[in-house]
Amino acid sequence: MNLLAKLKKKGTLIRLRDRYIHMLKNDLLFSHPLKHIRDEGEQLIPEEGGFGAVLSRAGVGKTAFLVQLALHAMLENKYVLHISLIDPVDKVTLWYKELFNGLGQHYKLAQVNQLWQTILPFRFIMTFRVSSFSIPKLQERLTDLSQQDIFKPEIIIIDGFQFDETALDFLSNLRALARTHGCRVWFSVHTHRHEDIQPDGMPARLSTLSDSFNLILKLEPAGSIIKIVPIKGIKSRDGGRPVYLDSSTMLISE
Repeated sequence: MNLLAKLKKKGTLIRLRDRYIHMLKNDLLFSHPLKHIRDEGEQLIPEEGGFGAVLSRAGVGKTAFLVQLALHAMLENKYVLHISLIDPVDKVTLWYKELFNGLGQHYKLAQVNQLWQTILPFRFIMTFRVSSFSIPKLQERLTDLSQQDIFKPEIIIIDGFQFDETALDFLSNLRALARTHGCRVWFSVHTHRHEDIQPDGMPARLSTLSDSFNLILKLEPAGSIIKIVPIKGIKSRDGGRPVYLDSSTMLISE
């Protein structure tokens, strides 16, 4: 076989591989339970600069849920910046890898490693110390990434932010930053077992922050599952089919 024939064959194989990976992405997106809590083709947070919050007590599954939101976005070719204020990069990376492998096993995906490699460029992980995390520092990092054409996020996940009386100003400044960069932002929100909960689902100590969020979800343990309870901003499909986390795999299920 001459060189030209070999190149043509290689090109054909690459196109077939890419087509197959695209099909795997579509199959996984079609099967994923997230389709039951949003309209097809739409984002859970509809507007740029919008905020989403996932509430639960420690250890219930906030990080697992947010990572799966990120994986779903990555499968849709959306760029996700994951900011962790509680875990180092290697631990966050392990969350992604283990949950993606779990998805592959659950849906019996072939060539899961190749699919993983195709979506990996759509994720960037940053870590900060809680005490050093600020809007100016985040703006500096985002500007560096953008100016060097390294990464331009469409979704930002902030895991481990400590909400207190100063959070309102922080959220206001972050919303302006997110709008400038065309991002939507997800937060994990830590709650406590015995604290008072307002009718809108927010802890009483955070009641002044409720209006800052376009969408609020609450994770509630219930036996072998963890219920995903919409508190604010969700448009359910399929008659509101329930979606939950499987406590043994931490995968979003139905």
